[in-house]
Amino acid sequence: MAFTYDRVRAICLALCWTLTPAAFAQSYPTKPIRVVVGGSPDAVPRILGQKIAEDWGQQLVVDQRGGAGGTIAAEIVARSAPDGYTLLLATSTHMMSVNFFKVSYDMVKDFAPITQIASTSFVLAVHPSVPATSVKELVRLAKQRPGALNYGSGGNGSPAHLIGEMFRGETGINIVHVPNKTVAGAVTDLMSGQVQMMFVVSTAAVPQIQAGRIRGLGVTSLKRSPVVPDLPTLDELGVRKFEATAWYGFIAPAGTPPPIVTKLHDEVTRVLRLPEIARRLANLGLEPIGSPSQAFGEFIKAELAKWAKIAKSSGAKVE
Repeated sequence: MAFTYDRVRAICLALCWTLTPAAFAQSYPTKPIRVVVGGSPDAVPRILGQKIAEDWGQQLVVDQRGGAGGTIAAEIVARSAPDGYTLLLATSTHMMSVNFFKVSYDMVKDFAPITQIASTSFVLAVHPSVPATSVKELVRLAKQRPGALNYGSGGNGSPAHLIGEMFRGETGINIVHVPNKTVAGAVTDLMSGQVQMMFVVSTAAVPQIQAGRIRGLGVTSLKRSPVVPDLPTLDELGVRKFEATAWYGFIAPAGTPPPIVTKLHDEVTRVLRLPEIARRLANLGLEPIGSPSQAFGEFIKAELAKWAKIAKSSGAKVE
């Protein structure tokens, strides 16, 4: 068996932690912590990083590595030393993109979950010209006119695409996917009427709903969103147990010593409980979570299984 430098270093680190875990955890961190972001907004780690730096005296340094649905960023972290100094800002997109891009990592085996940070919902929105003011009316319309309604997204394999496929499957309707190169372009298509419907992340949907450019019918979380509290959930509206959220979490390379994972978890969840942080996340339309590491790991497994099934049934491929 060949031993690479990284593997030898990981073994040495593991041995050191076995011998003196408490001492290492007590001194950690002694240098800045790199947070690799796969193209998603980096406001979350920056907000948390300010308070963590005040407490630990070390910065969270954001490293944007966008592209390929976040898989480039995940590859970097999976190959990094498991010493607590490189983290991935994992998102719901990572759960989907592994079905469309060739990757050399496993989202379960090659990472150590720390905590799910926060989440937000999507809004099922339609163009005002669509003669449907409720989800029930939209489904009825789609069944009356199979293949006549289009739904937009930021591209094949994107969240709006797979959530649309999930909705199509759950309701038994025939709607046509029209991908755009960007999410912003897809929302523009919706506002102009080039597509009739789209699942839009709640913070992006609200201004357009208020301006009358699109009509919100429901949200994709299991409980109502504080961003759009007047909109019922799809579950309430009869699409039972329909849930699809945009979420953020921290994960580390597999093999990161448990005392480090615990220390990271405890610090991040401490910061999430601060009223100031809750307010700043709320301004972004995000609800703080701060789940236990094990629960986050189980959540990741469930998300991977759900989106793998939907991706397969969609037959979509990234060009």
